[in-house]
Amino acid sequence: MDIEKILKIMDRFDNSNMTSLRLEDEDFCLNLKSEKQVVVADKTEVISTAVQALSTTETIVEKTGAKEGKIMTSPLVGTFYAAKAEGEKPFISVGDKVTKGQTIGIIEAMKLMNEVEAEADGTVAEIYVENEQLVEYGQPLVRLV
Repeated sequence: MDIEKILKIMDRFDNSNMTSLRLEDEDFCLNLKSEKQVVVADKTEVISTAVQALSTTETIVEKTGAKEGKIMTSPLVGTFYAAKAEGEKPFISVGDKVTKGQTIGIIEAMKLMNEVEAEADGTVAEIYVENEQLVEYGQPLVRLV
């Protein structure tokens, strides 16, 4: 998808009532997220609208055909941990080979530690998050090739 189409999609998203949008095909994935709030009051009250500008619309990931492989995303909202404990070796590093089911990180949510497992066999090409980073549902964590 070319940049002009992406900008048109982002503009229409920004001018809509949607709060999230995900477009994906074989070689492209675009996630848009925005916090929009509209409060409508009666005639004597002020109408308050807070709409986040296009420049602050969060584009979580955009990949092109040049970036092949499997993008693993966060299964929940929480804090990502790259290792079992502070000071220990991370579960994975770029270049490591992983097997399906292998732990690639931990996400803490509501004081529960949730292991994130590799969804496929492969080699770690990119790690998109850092240790102790807050992550959202669907946010890219790792790309395997």
